[in-house]
Amino acid sequence: MGKSHRQIGNEAEDLACEFLIRKGWEILDRNYYYSHSEIDIIARDGEILVFLEVKMRSSTQFGQPIEYVTESKVEHVFRAAEAWALEHGEQESPMRFDVIGILNSKDKAPKIDHITDAYR
Repeated sequence: MGKSHRQIGNEAEDLACEFLIRKGWEILDRNYYYSHSEIDIIARDGEILVFLEVKMRSSTQFGQPIEYVTESKVEHVFRAAEAWALEHGEQESPMRFDVIGILNSKDKAPKIDHITDAYR
C-alpha cells in the first residue's frame, strides 16, 4: 500500500526543515491551521519571519513542484500568516513568503528548489 497524502506531506516538510536548519534557520511552527488555511512551515531567517509552502512531486511529468502553488493557496497562506503573527505578537516583524519545491524520484537524492520572496 502506498503512502497517504499526509505521510507524503510530512516527508516533504521534514526534508524542507532539514534543508532550512542546515542554512541556519530556526523552525518556529509546522502545519499551522487558521480557519480553512494552512501554512506548512513558519521559520525565522535572521530577523525575517518566513512563511513557507512546500510542494513535493516524484517527477516533472506534469510540471515542477513549485508550479502547484495556486493563487487560491497564496491567499490562504496570507490569511493564516496574519493570524499566526497576531497570535504570536509578531505583527511588526518583517515577513516573507517562500516556496520550497522538492523533486523526490525513487532513484535519486531529493532535489530541493527554494524560491525566496515567491509572492507578495
